[in-house]
Amino acid sequence: MSGHTQNEITIAAPLDLVWDMTNDLANWPRLFSEYASVEILEQEGRKTTFRLTMHPDENGTVWSWVSEREPDRDTLTVKARRVETGPFSHMDIRWEYEEVAQGTRMIWTQDFAMKPDAPVDDAWMTDNINRNSKIQLALIRDRIEKAAAERGSAPGLTD
Repeated sequence: MSGHTQNEITIAAPLDLVWDMTNDLANWPRLFSEYASVEILEQEGRKTTFRLTMHPDENGTVWSWVSEREPDRDTLTVKARRVETGPFSHMDIRWEYEEVAQGTRMIWTQDFAMKPDAPVDDAWMTDNINRNSKIQLALIRDRIEKAAAERGSAPGLTD
């Protein structure tokens, strides 16, 4: 058994702005509500290895892990994976971007499996990721659309 999720959102902002803001790892704590900090560990070509640390959960536990992320501007995709997998046997994430009439569609696909001794199973984690992805995507959309409006670069605006 393994888990698979796919969530998407359309952001009323130009592709370049969406790409730049969502691939600016150092600013993720201002883009996502769940991350307390991002520490860039290594940069090799387009690949970045970094540590994500979340805000404490309802039990006061702070979760942190190392991931790799490699954006490809030519294909409008990003491949990411957890290096420190924690309760996952693997976690692979693909971000896809597409220019649409309303702005930019962003799609998150996550493929994973929980370790046999993890406190939750694949089905529970699938539901959790789907629920949280909707919250984070809406927040990202709102923050990028606000930035686009401040720059006068929302779709449909002309110079």
